[in-house]
Amino acid sequence: MRESEYDQHPGRRRGRPRFDDEIDELRSRSSRGPLPDLEPDPAPDVPGGGDRWSTWADSPPTGRGPRPYPDWLVTELAAVDSDLGLLKTGKEADVSLLRRAVPDTGRSCLLARKQYRSTEHRMFHRDSGYLEGRRVKESRSNRAMARRTDFGRELIAGQWAGSEFGALSQLWTVSSAYGAPIVPYPVQVLETELLMEFVGNHETGEGAPRLAQVRPPAAQAQDLWQQAIGAMGVLARCSLAHGDLSAYNVLVHDGRLVLIDLPQVVDLIANPHGPGFLYRDVRNLAAWFGSRGVPGIDARQVTTELLAEAGVE
Repeated sequence: MRESEYDQHPGRRRGRPRFDDEIDELRSRSSRGPLPDLEPDPAPDVPGGGDRWSTWADSPPTGRGPRPYPDWLVTELAAVDSDLGLLKTGKEADVSLLRRAVPDTGRSCLLARKQYRSTEHRMFHRDSGYLEGRRVKESRSNRAMARRTDFGRELIAGQWAGSEFGALSQLWTVSSAYGAPIVPYPVQVLETELLMEFVGNHETGEGAPRLAQVRPPAAQAQDLWQQAIGAMGVLARCSLAHGDLSAYNVLVHDGRLVLIDLPQVVDLIANPHGPGFLYRDVRNLAAWFGSRGVPGIDARQVTTELLAEAGVE
């Protein structure tokens, strides 16, 4: 094949790569002296002592929270983000406190920033059970995830932040229609970073306690248990189960339960293990409330009723 044919049919070429001449030229230049500095110019300083410009504009419309946006949420493009420190560290992600503010104005809000770790540090356990029923459009991608190839593991890792954002958006919208949200407002998702409403004291930056940390009197425990059933009912009506529900991923804020940590949310219809995950969720909370004096809890009966709400026989 002639050289001109190489250019027309690069995929057929059997000789040296097309760019070897350019590589040789760069090597020749380097032997004569250093290559020119190709580093990009440093970004301009972020005003107001912030750590970065707001990433709101970087998220596509599908990566932003449900409309209408809450009045407290800062969406101005002139806003900056400031990291105020770590709130929680976990096996799969770290959560820190972030302030988004418009410099020289009174506009600001506190957000919880959940950053999923890089692929090699993620430690999601039993992910195959959670992922059943989740599919992407390309069959090649589905096969890679099923075989746990390097490409497949990267795809799986990339699903968690998006899955949690989608679940939060759906549950926030549905539960708000019933009266009170059962999850934090999801602000935005961008690659492996999820920003959501900070649940806690906005004056001190202290997060709301987990259910496992509170010691409610009997009457309050009964009320919180009914709230827990109601929250699981909202998930069931969305054909979802939390998948990892316990007293450690439920917050208590102003007497109200708020569910957190939903990356592994399970589809009760598409996932054949869905009812089992739901029963485990119910059993975990039932055991905790039973130990706090709430009488007459039947985890199997509650699960049966929730499955009926989800339309699962």
